Amino acid sequence: MRMGETMSRKVEDVLSDVYKDFFGTISPVKAGQNKNTNSNQNKSGAEPLDPQKIAKEAQLIRESIENELKMEHPELDQKSEDKEQTKNQEKDQVKEQAKEQTKEEKPKVSPMEELNNLIGLNQLKDDVKELINLVKMQKMREEKGLKTVPVSLHLVFTGNPGTGKTTIARILAGLYKEIGVLSKGQLVEVDRSSLVAGFVGQTATKTQEKLQEAMGGVLFIDEAYTLVKDAGNDFGQEAIDTILKSMEDHRDDLIVIVAGYPDLMEKFINSNPGLKSRFNKYFHFPDYNVKELGEIFRMYCRKYDYKLSNAAELVVEQCIMEMVVEKDENFANARSVRNLFETIITNQASRVAKIENPSEEDVITIEVYDIDGFEKTAEETEQTKASEETENTEEMKDDKEIKTMEEALEEIEEDDNIN
Repeated sequence: MRMGETMSRKVEDVLSDVYKDFFGTISPVKAGQNKNTNSNQNKSGAEPLDPQKIAKEAQLIRESIENELKMEHPELDQKSEDKEQTKNQEKDQVKEQAKEQTKEEKPKVSPMEELNNLIGLNQLKDDVKELINLVKMQKMREEKGLKTVPVSLHLVFTGNPGTGKTTIARILAGLYKEIGVLSKGQLVEVDRSSLVAGFVGQTATKTQEKLQEAMGGVLFIDEAYTLVKDAGNDFGQEAIDTILKSMEDHRDDLIVIVAGYPDLMEKFINSNPGLKSRFNKYFHFPDYNVKELGEIFRMYCRKYDYKLSNAAELVVEQCIMEMVVEKDENFANARSVRNLFETIITNQASRVAKIENPSEEDVITIEVYDIDGFEKTAEETEQTKASEETENTEEMKDDKEIKTMEEALEEIEEDDNIN
């Protein structure tokens, strides 16, 4: 017997032994081969084994053993499913990482470009550019060994809610980093609840944590006037004292911006000599006009892949005009427009969800009946359409009957002429 045949025989014997040990019987392929071997052995000696037959038997044995194991130990099958699920999750994570990497690779808009792209706020844009130019010039003079004029970079932002105060603060942080005034350029936004605690000694610690987080960037305190209360035992003053000390100790790498309503902010600054001496530059944020708020709404549509139908655009402008004319203390400028946008796209989602197989046009288009107060327009439109179709059908029927009558009269007249 040749060496290859001997090795093939050994492989087959091993596989058969495994099957026999597990099931207590010889494998079906082995049994068939035994019959052929007994009948032909005396005639032709040892028959060469086909490797394909060996592979086939190995596959049969493998499948039989796996099935038996699954029946006796179902937890093994569960482990296999868990492994497959883990594998799929790993694939999904790789895809998400690839997406994030793609996002990171997109070119970032510079702070100055972001400032120029803002809707409205023309005077504020000029004020910011003037301040940045002044700071840049002082940095340049310092590098050249010239005398510099001390410039306070801490600012007071006054204006109603939703007028872009936080956005401008974030842009300023980036601009300060670009020109080397700040080392990091991050914006940390806080309010009274982020700074003031309920017990003695805790406020200083809580405020210091936020100051540390803002180090190298800008600490933006919204509604800063709430730190000053008429009650004598209020801990807001402790937060103010902690902030003032940090502004002095880290004047080269920390900028503080306080913001709020104009009248209340003036009262806040005048409540403390330390505040008044450090915050001497004011930026006022006016309310947006109707045109600017309309542009903000369309900006949201472009940003999130929506578009307004012609009728819807007219109605949205009307809604914004009413908001401005009837505004009260709850009116929040761009924030109110954002709320209007979210309400409309929620209505649009409910409408489109009822459409069977909606097209991309259906999904992205905001119609007039997606706007609150105009929901019935869709039903009225359908009813009008159905009514018009009915009227058209009846008119066609009447026209047909008239035509039939005219034809009948013509026939009678022809008969009379013949007679």
